[in-house]
Amino acid sequence: MPETSAIESKSIDWVPLDERRGKPSTLFPLWFMSNANLTTLATGMVGASLGASFLTSLVAIVLGAAVGTVFTAFHSAQGPQLGLPQMIQSRAQFGYRGVVVICAVVVFSIVGFNIFNQILAADVITLTTHTDLRDLWFVLITGLALALAIYGYHWIHRFQTWLTWLFLATFGVFTVAALVFLPLPQGQFGFDGFTWAAFLVQFAAAAAYALGWAPYVSDYSRYLPPQTSPRKALWYTYAGVFVGAAWLMVLGALVAALLADASPLEAVKSAADQLVAGSGTWLLVAALPGLITVITVNIYAASLELITMIDSFKAVRPTLRLRIVSCSVIASAGLLGAVLSTGEFLANFGSFLVVLLYLLVPWTSVNLVDYYFVRRGHYAIREIFVPTGGVYGTWGWRGLGAYAIGIVAMIPFVVTVWYTGPVASALGDVDIALFVGLFASALAYLLMARSLDLAAEIAKAEADSRDHGIEAVSFSGRVAPVET
Repeated sequence: MPETSAIESKSIDWVPLDERRGKPSTLFPLWFMSNANLTTLATGMVGASLGASFLTSLVAIVLGAAVGTVFTAFHSAQGPQLGLPQMIQSRAQFGYRGVVVICAVVVFSIVGFNIFNQILAADVITLTTHTDLRDLWFVLITGLALALAIYGYHWIHRFQTWLTWLFLATFGVFTVAALVFLPLPQGQFGFDGFTWAAFLVQFAAAAAYALGWAPYVSDYSRYLPPQTSPRKALWYTYAGVFVGAAWLMVLGALVAALLADASPLEAVKSAADQLVAGSGTWLLVAALPGLITVITVNIYAASLELITMIDSFKAVRPTLRLRIVSCSVIASAGLLGAVLSTGEFLANFGSFLVVLLYLLVPWTSVNLVDYYFVRRGHYAIREIFVPTGGVYGTWGWRGLGAYAIGIVAMIPFVVTVWYTGPVASALGDVDIALFVGLFASALAYLLMARSLDLAAEIAKAEADSRDHGIEAVSFSGRVAPVET
């Protein structure tokens, strides 16, 4: 049976060249459908909940998604070049054990996303079947998502491609019809009542949502051949994330403007029913598979983070059994969180996205600066798997230090429901922490990276290639022969 038709056997191990296949164009439907779902739509309603007009939300969404997707896309281009999961590669900046700090943040964010995804998915079933069995629906949704996550990389790509056509046939038609036949209330196409606070909260939510894929986006491009054009990998990923995210968020802002104070599902159902009576139920049913597969995408990625955390302190064999166990643990955590969840969905989700943005920005800054400006894509693959005495160290003080500097630098500028920094207060609750964190972490890492002995690292990579047949990776995609 071909490898692409079987259950995936790999997890955090390097993907050999003879197992690399596929085209970068497959990244578009994967990331389009990962964003073209009801959770994304709910993200587009955040600004409206704070009084923003449709036009204000639209501008904030497009700009936020455009900015956040930049970082995600540049991370995706790393996958074909390195053949490694994103967090394994991050050992080069944060150290063999130091990367656990980042992995913990990512697992927390992924489980959080899945809790919200499962709440929406269960609400879809409840609303369309008129049953009150939410806990049962949580179990069913988790089971389906877990099964696909266990089958792994190639099957996830396939399902997202198939669902893209279903989405276009349902939400594509709905979007066009809503724009043509559902007139917005007066003032929604202007900037009446504009406030920077509402605009920037929506901007940050859109940016955080698009950026949220960055810590594991290359997990889904690592099987592509190393000769894959980094530019093509980048742009197909960018197009998929941006189009899917911006489309659904703008649609969320639209239905929020049409039906003020309605929940995401009620707004979509009511808007569709205004177009064709009874169509709202079928539209929600058509959205359910997309919610389940995005839970799958998250379970699969978080399982790799969990294995990375364990391996950082006790070496493990990356077997299929271990991946199944780790997928089950992540799925169970999301299930438990969904069952125990309480409170207003949209308010909690908006706050979660803002905190996620603060935690991920310094990491993405350090990782991208290292890959594109410091080491320029040159890594000694074998050394990434050396726990002590390797060229990347056990605790990467440069990466961890730059990450901490970025977090600290953002504190005076943050705006959350729990705390607002003094500078943000002075600016009228304007949140510019994203830009402060990016700049502070990048500058700090560039300065500290000046003490790296890059020549010795390149020599080590070349020696590994000669002695062990492991590829010496470069940004151009040139590789040495694989071990036979």
